[in-house]
Amino acid sequence: MLDISVAYKRFRFIGQEFLTWLWYMIATGEYTDILGENANFSLALGDRMVLENRHSKDIEIITIKGSQADLKEGVVALSKGALVAELGLVIHVDDHPWKFTLKGESLDMTHLKTPPTGRPETADDFEGAVFEKAHLYETAFQITDQLYHTFIKQRIGNDWDNRIKTKIKTWIKTQDLKMIKDPT
Repeated sequence: MLDISVAYKRFRFIGQEFLTWLWYMIATGEYTDILGENANFSLALGDRMVLENRHSKDIEIITIKGSQADLKEGVVALSKGALVAELGLVIHVDDHPWKFTLKGESLDMTHLKTPPTGRPETADDFEGAVFEKAHLYETAFQITDQLYHTFIKQRIGNDWDNRIKTKIKTWIKTQDLKMIKDPT
């Protein structure tokens, strides 16, 4: 049997590949096919991204923060072999935003902010408010689970290396070329 700490270290790249794939899906708009017919759904990058490059002796960590952050450094890091270690996400369903950060190593969801709910006016309304808030949390978990499920199906599928990974690499090169042509 595989020791849990050995398994954790051996397979932690999967979460980082998931977040890198998710960035690609958001940037290209391909995520819309995943969630089916929910036309009132959109997904966007949040205001934080951390990339790690573990391919050299020294671990290189790039952190990009801010709502107006430029992702050029992230693209350069991807082109050098880095993977996304943390990704800020914004999910909109029916114009209601959920904001949170996903950590690739453990797939922990942090800093989750749900759409605002009404304040309970009476003590009897308190239970309903708790259930409403729990439902809002569950929505973020369900959407993230669905995205991860799609990623895993693609990742273990026959065409990961030949088709999907190639598309991601082509996207990175395309972004890299855009930066060379227009460095501003």
